[in-house]
Amino acid sequence: MPAKSWNPYVAGALSGLLLVLSVWVSGKYFGASTTFVRAAGMVEKTIDAKRVGTMEYFVKETPKVDWQFMFVIGIFVGALIAARASKDFKWQAVPDSWKARFGPSVEKRSIIAMLGGALAMFGARLAGG
Repeated sequence: MPAKSWNPYVAGALSGLLLVLSVWVSGKYFGASTTFVRAAGMVEKTIDAKRVGTMEYFVKETPKVDWQFMFVIGIFVGALIAARASKDFKWQAVPDSWKARFGPSVEKRSIIAMLGGALAMFGARLAGG
């Protein structure tokens, strides 16, 4: 039986306090969209380093592992630990709520997830995040 999960309002409030603490201590906001762009740059750098070195964005923002990159890895690791600790972790290609509403198609779920992720990333980058 899964352990009781956190109240989402408490978790949201604690996340907000963590953001305030981050800005107060380091003067920096935490975020993830820049990290994904840098990760793409690092992957592309292994294929064509010369091209990445001449791209305007990567001249200004060198693809590197920095505190934000480690923050994004920490999100994944922390979520995995939390899910395992609450005994709520399970591998699922199609979540039950999706299956009930849209059916069991893994392909449909994957396409919609990719489109949603691309749209969210576009919005985040457009907003300067």
